[in-house]
Amino acid sequence: MSRPGPRIPPLWVSDAQRAVLEGWLRRRSTAQALAQRSRIVLECAEGHSIMEVSRRLRIAPDTVRTWRRRFIEHGPDGLGDEPRPGAPRIPGPQRTHRPHLQRNTATIRPALRIPERPT
Repeated sequence: MSRPGPRIPPLWVSDAQRAVLEGWLRRRSTAQALAQRSRIVLECAEGHSIMEVSRRLRIAPDTVRTWRRRFIEHGPDGLGDEPRPGAPRIPGPQRTHRPHLQRNTATIRPALRIPERPT
């Protein structure tokens, strides 16, 4: 027999939030990650347990816990991706111009010529 885990706070979704989440699910242009996070929140809002949601959506329980917690803390805005660490990406043609990676052909010696063998 398994022990019950700690009580988790109830997930309450307002009508406006539900409309936003369902809109993200229906839109074809929504990123799949955002659609899955919306599905997680809506399943939890229907009263399903974390384990039940993870089984139904075939994802890890920790994933359900993460997005459930972020929705409780930040609402629908919490379901977006956080900024990635490191330097921001460089858009467009500037990305390919990397002078430190280009070879300096002026300093490369021409290949040595191998003398022909006398016959």
